[in-house]
Amino acid sequence: MRAFRLASSILASLMFAGAARAAEAPPAPGVRVIDLASGFLEAYERNAATSAPAFVEDFKASVAARFPEFYGIERYQGKRTQAERDKQIAAAYEAFPALREAYRKKVERFTRDLPLYTASFQKAFPDYRPKGDLYFVHSLGEMDGGTRTIKGRTYFIFGADMMTRIHGDGDEAGFFHHELFHDYHSTGCAEERVWTSLWQEGLATYVSRTMNPSASNAELLLDFPRNLVSDTERQLDRAFEHLAANLESKDEAVYAGLFMGKGDDTGLPARRGYYLGYLVAREAGKTRDLQALAKLQCADVRTVVYEAVERLRARPVVASH
Repeated sequence: MRAFRLASSILASLMFAGAARAAEAPPAPGVRVIDLASGFLEAYERNAATSAPAFVEDFKASVAARFPEFYGIERYQGKRTQAERDKQIAAAYEAFPALREAYRKKVERFTRDLPLYTASFQKAFPDYRPKGDLYFVHSLGEMDGGTRTIKGRTYFIFGADMMTRIHGDGDEAGFFHHELFHDYHSTGCAEERVWTSLWQEGLATYVSRTMNPSASNAELLLDFPRNLVSDTERQLDRAFEHLAANLESKDEAVYAGLFMGKGDDTGLPARRGYYLGYLVAREAGKTRDLQALAKLQCADVRTVVYEAVERLRARPVVASH
């Protein structure tokens, strides 16, 4: 009888455990990757001993045709010709030998690392569900990661070439978490202004820093161009004055100075909006956790950004971390 009771007890425990597991929510799905970065490598290897024109035709047929929204010229709305695009593809072919082995390693590492970083991101944001497929490409020098909205559809894209050039062999956890947050995050704002971009990029950087507290500025994308943080801090008062005066701007030149590498004519560092946005998100994070910050919708975001900018303008020195 004792043995029967023990067996019954074990069986009941196993049944309870099984029922508990069945009651658990299913694991969050991973990101489905459309790998075109490998396709570039394969096309190069088929044409390494031929010529740039031969590679261009091969690449267009074997890779670009699988993602015409990104590789085609229609998205440039007449600002780029097919001949110019072909020249860009040829330039990528000519430059590839110096990048080849590092690029190959990056492609192999991406396949291994993405599921790990996605899983750690989903621990911080359990309700994350990928909005769509992730396109892993040779970006022809355009991007390391981010989104592109083409004909009303948003594509989530990682560029193996620029990941290789910018990140090298460094720890990419911060980069992956930054970009995964962009795929997760939405403010519901119908129109893009400086304050919306400041919040989107700043909050993604703040999330990345919070999830990777020992990461360097370079690993958090805050050292491109070099010394971005220190150069911005040297002119922090003026940087915030300019920012405050342009929060409502939709001017492309203002946006470029704040968020793109080419900078502007203010004498302030290019891409400083990433660091200024990080400081704004960090200020907002003093009274809210990451999940609350991520859930803020458009009207509340505007209020939070304006209030944080005003508080930060009153402080002449802000520490980097």
